[in-house]
Amino acid sequence: MTRYSRYWTAFLTIFTKELLRFTRIWLQTILPPAITTTLYYIIFGNLIGSRIGEMDGFSYIDFIVPGLILMAVITNSYSNVVSSFFSSKYQHHVEELIISPVPNWIILAGYVAGGVSRGVLVGVTVTAVSLFFTDIQVQSYGWTLMVFVLTAILFSLAGFINAVYANSFDDITIVPTFILTPLTYLGGVFYSINMLPEFWQQVSLANPILYMVNAFRYGLLGVSDISMVAALGIVVLFILALTTFSLMLLSRGIGIKT
Repeated sequence: MTRYSRYWTAFLTIFTKELLRFTRIWLQTILPPAITTTLYYIIFGNLIGSRIGEMDGFSYIDFIVPGLILMAVITNSYSNVVSSFFSSKYQHHVEELIISPVPNWIILAGYVAGGVSRGVLVGVTVTAVSLFFTDIQVQSYGWTLMVFVLTAILFSLAGFINAVYANSFDDITIVPTFILTPLTYLGGVFYSINMLPEFWQQVSLANPILYMVNAFRYGLLGVSDISMVAALGIVVLFILALTTFSLMLLSRGIGIKT
């Protein structure tokens, strides 16, 4: 067996473990986001949306669909990796990976692929649910899919970093609760930043999730509050930065070696 064959086998082993981990308990991992999104559509889309009217030339429920789909992708790709890798640390499984002749990038790729799989699967499920409430006319399938996957990769990496630094199960909930959730809700999911005063528009531009939501909305609806070049650049830059940082953490054994 060649070196690359061993690497591929190692990657598939980690990825398969991650895939089986969340598909076995699909009632806890796949179904709840679909139910939550349904409630969003009913409350914000039908009840409140009828009073708000149109936004950027679309009905309110059509406008919030891209943000709600991407919000599910962000939450689930992040939570899958942070919970899985921290569990490996807690149960001392990760030491076996660290001492094995497997490169750190293979370990990282395996966990990230698992997070991306859950994020994409939940995103597809939420998209299917949205078809009961609105008729989605995708403007660019290529752009939509690219943003879909890149966002899942980015937040899988963020979940990995959170898991590395976490020392208890409470630590893996701090970032999602106090950082990720506020940034998501303030990232233009339910409104256009053009509705905000000039000062708050500038403040909103510091929120990276704003770029992802608008990029995804552009792929689905063809409208955006920001430049697509800037949006794609921000996403790719964050992915490169978090990948580099994650590999550095693994190579130094931070949060893993005692």
